Amino acid sequence: MVNVFVDSFVYTLGERKVLIGETAAAGRLVSAARDLESAGFRWHHICEPTTSAYDLAKRVTAQLADSGELGEVDAIVYATCLPGNGNVADRADWARSRDVKHLMDFPASRLQADFGLEKAVVIGLNQQACTAMLGSLRLAGAMLQAEPDWQRVLCVTADRFPEGALYEQAYNLISDGAAACVVTRRPAAFRLVTAHQITNGGMGLAGDDETVGSYFAYTHRLVRETLARARLTAGDLDWVVTQNTNEMAWRILSRLLKVDFDRVVHASLPDAGHVISADNIINLMRLRDSGRIRAGQRIALIMAGFGLNWQCVVLEATEAIETTEAIETTEANEANEGASV
Repeated sequence: MVNVFVDSFVYTLGERKVLIGETAAAGRLVSAARDLESAGFRWHHICEPTTSAYDLAKRVTAQLADSGELGEVDAIVYATCLPGNGNVADRADWARSRDVKHLMDFPASRLQADFGLEKAVVIGLNQQACTAMLGSLRLAGAMLQAEPDWQRVLCVTADRFPEGALYEQAYNLISDGAAACVVTRRPAAFRLVTAHQITNGGMGLAGDDETVGSYFAYTHRLVRETLARARLTAGDLDWVVTQNTNEMAWRILSRLLKVDFDRVVHASLPDAGHVISADNIINLMRLRDSGRIRAGQRIALIMAGFGLNWQCVVLEATEAIETTEAIETTEANEANEGASV
């Protein structure tokens, strides 16, 4: 099997950063603001009316292009949670003309053209809900294994709720946003160790309480089966990077999984809310930027979504990742230790 790596993580959020109390006052919540605040939520991000999900996708791709990390890609896997975000045409054009081509103006094709990625084939992934970014990593890795001439796959996820929507789902405060990364054969920051998915279509229309009730059992099963695929145990995981959901849920799950809660990462929860399919990328970037990742550490990315779907990806850091701030802190600590001696 060919080793596959993941790197070049970027994200963007809706332009309007809104306090949860303001959202409650505007009638965009189901729960009381204090209940969501007790779960750890504080802010979330909403797009301006003129900003589309495709605009968000362009922003993250432009970040990669501007940093020189986009380059040539052999495929684009474009993941959306809401089906309406998988079409960029004006619905009025369809209503006026009755021509279904207006229902097939695909954002992945637009992205390929707008960024001159002429070599890339495009694949839309739109039935895995919030787990779709992890699904795109799995799909990209499988394609690189199957296509010996391919080198790099761009994975993008972008979603925004339609105007007037409630910004709460299954007791989570939602943000509009997008994320992207590159899956490659070339050695990069993280090696993709394994990926696993569970789908229970019979629960596709489950209510919020039923969804929450299934979360613990299925997440426990998901992690157990993912680790078995990789011949690992929970003790082999150095970090667990989660979606942004009720903090108490992961205090419970960490005990069930026998993972130290201090190793559970959802640092962006208060500031970003649940960014649909982008949470894992945002929280992994926060962990990376903290300077706490060391070479050889294994990191589980875990997400649940409607459908109902659960997905887990295990990454292995190929090198220590330290920020300048972390390095300076280490050097200062070493200097202090030396002085005390």
